[in-house]
Amino acid sequence: MISAMNYTRLGRSGLKVSRIALGCMTYGDPQWRDWVLEEEASRPFFQRALELGINFFDTADMYSLGRSEEITGRALKDFARREDIVLATKVAAPMGPGVNNAGLSRKHIMDAAHASLKRLGTDYIDLYQIHSRDPNTPMDETLEALHDLVKLGMVRYIGASNHFAYQIARAQYLADFKGWTRFVSVQDQYNLLYREEEREMLPLCREEGIGFLPWSPLARGYLAGNRRGGEGQTTRGSSDTMSQALFGGETDEAVVGAVETVAQTHGVRPSQVALAWTLHQEGITAPIIGASKMKHLEEAVAAEALSLSSEELQQLAAPYRPRASTLS
Repeated sequence: MISAMNYTRLGRSGLKVSRIALGCMTYGDPQWRDWVLEEEASRPFFQRALELGINFFDTADMYSLGRSEEITGRALKDFARREDIVLATKVAAPMGPGVNNAGLSRKHIMDAAHASLKRLGTDYIDLYQIHSRDPNTPMDETLEALHDLVKLGMVRYIGASNHFAYQIARAQYLADFKGWTRFVSVQDQYNLLYREEEREMLPLCREEGIGFLPWSPLARGYLAGNRRGGEGQTTRGSSDTMSQALFGGETDEAVVGAVETVAQTHGVRPSQVALAWTLHQEGITAPIIGASKMKHLEEAVAAEALSLSSEELQQLAAPYRPRASTLS
């Protein structure tokens, strides 16, 4: 049985988001990635997500080179009222061959925001996130451009993804000093197999009132058994070289073993235990989950109601060993 969805504030803002966010990278053009679903196959996931109480949808301009934004925008327009959803997208990745078609310059941010609005079929973006660092653009140029988008009404809130804690701290200081809009959220990788954000980023977010949105809460499917070969292997699991490079050592296997043990105790899927563990961590706003099968979506929403004891939380966390940052 799936319980009613809970909602929480995004950081210290007044914006309310569902405790589970639907990541829309899965929906777009299979020529971009072989595991991506085309529009017709994608639309039921948006409809079901809304039925389950999800109001938070996260995409990016780079996903299927804009196709994901188009599919997301059309589906949400058909199935929901604009004021009832929180729509997030991102900017920074290359969107064309030109020298100014990527990065976080004022020019690219302004051009990309207009393009995203057109593809999404809306006149504002709820959460506009810088997708990565841009070493070639000063942070003050990026922040002022984002602030201007907010003042123009094109964007309601801004966030950052794939940054170090010191970069976020510096950005917040600059925003306060200049009177610009602050980041309201950070989106970084965080899961039972990758917990390096516990060192600095999560404490910073808690102290500064920044919402934390974990991407890959299932370690690119590894915590669900989709990267370990055999019967559970998926199309993405077979072709995702990044997950194969990141995960699979003895420590990871020990963590997965603990997840499977706890899952058996509760009679649920390992993916639900892994997601529930993330939701139990202090300062976590809404893990971003991907779904290429309806059960992925429904099991993720059910995990939001799964209660783990303090002993189980410790059992799941105990095998972890520090690892190199994915940002280095």
